[in-house]
Amino acid sequence: MRRSSPVLTRFSLAAALTLAAAGAFAGELVINTDASDPAPKAAFEAVVKGFEAANPDVKVKVNTFDHEGFKTSIRNFLSANPPDVVTWYAGNRMAPFVNAGLFEDVSDVWQKEGLDNQLKSAAASMTINGEKWGVPYTYYQWGIYYRKDLFAKLGISEPKTWKELLDACAKLKAAKITPFAIGSKQTWPTGGWFDYLNLRVNGYEFHMELTAGKVPYTDKRVAAVFDRWDELVKPGYFLANHPSYMWQEALPAFVKGEAAMYLMGNFIVAPLKEAGLKEDQLGFMAFPTITPGLPRAEDAPTDTVHIPSKAKNKTDAKRFLAYMAKADVQSKMNETLGQLPVNKDATQPNDPYLKSGFALLSTAHALAQFYDRDAVAEMAKAGMDGFQRYMLKPETRGEMLKRLEDVRQRAYK
Repeated sequence: MRRSSPVLTRFSLAAALTLAAAGAFAGELVINTDASDPAPKAAFEAVVKGFEAANPDVKVKVNTFDHEGFKTSIRNFLSANPPDVVTWYAGNRMAPFVNAGLFEDVSDVWQKEGLDNQLKSAAASMTINGEKWGVPYTYYQWGIYYRKDLFAKLGISEPKTWKELLDACAKLKAAKITPFAIGSKQTWPTGGWFDYLNLRVNGYEFHMELTAGKVPYTDKRVAAVFDRWDELVKPGYFLANHPSYMWQEALPAFVKGEAAMYLMGNFIVAPLKEAGLKEDQLGFMAFPTITPGLPRAEDAPTDTVHIPSKAKNKTDAKRFLAYMAKADVQSKMNETLGQLPVNKDATQPNDPYLKSGFALLSTAHALAQFYDRDAVAEMAKAGMDGFQRYMLKPETRGEMLKRLEDVRQRAYK
């Protein structure tokens, strides 16, 4: 029997120890993301750098895709060559991957880190079948931006209820000011209107059931939404010829004081400031209450991180999700993004509109993701096209809802 030489044995032992030590510090975490725009890319790079500093035994590899390429390739790489962490979106947008068994249940991360409290407002949008499937790290508010100076001139207080909103609209209309600006050449702004009316009439749970295809559009509860919408459409409270305008092209009417309110996401603020509006002219308010006592839900498109079910390094992936959930990490990240941290213990932003949004979203019962994220693509397109047509011709409401029901039965098979 051949014996190893002492030199070789010592070398082999030293090499083994070296490799073992290297292995202890050679955990690789692969992340696929669509953070390709400058601000998201910089924010994500800073998070990765901070995570590596806090976890020197992990080396992170980031694969960055453009938005469209990411959307078309995510299902393929989740199935065939999954990373350890992937960015995506909350609510019904994550549901297909959960239902297909492609996302990992991370309820243990939420429990260990106490995230049900810290991320309370987004908890419902991260929950399917009673389990949590990812961690949210940024969102932004929707709501009604309004001309404070016009309200003051006409003695209008910020409406808190539906009746107060209708009274304000009537007063504005009488003063020859269009109550609401809107541009629906691209139809998605109509989705915001449907969302808020449905959330305020029927609540978050019903809204999610509807956008998940589980409720007919001919349901009387949907009809109740359009009863309220009629009270704005029929008196002419929206900008005339709004299908002629992109949402940005409707801004001049608002800036000139020809329209007094605009239901939109917080990204509206920058172009309004660029157009010359001052903070003492521009206010922000929550969409008013319609059904008294209904828990308040908001539209807040939410970006999230998930662990693919076939990930190779789930241990470090869970460490990364826990890191992304931290209040200080989300505070710094969202300073770069110009959006809002989801963690309610994060540092509040200095910008007055983001500060209002932080208070609004962190105290919400639940968050919807926006109609074209919560509904499947075919339903979303048909819905928003239908909403636009209804806003022009409210008499087509019944026909439109029947058409949407036909699409629902086909799209959710």
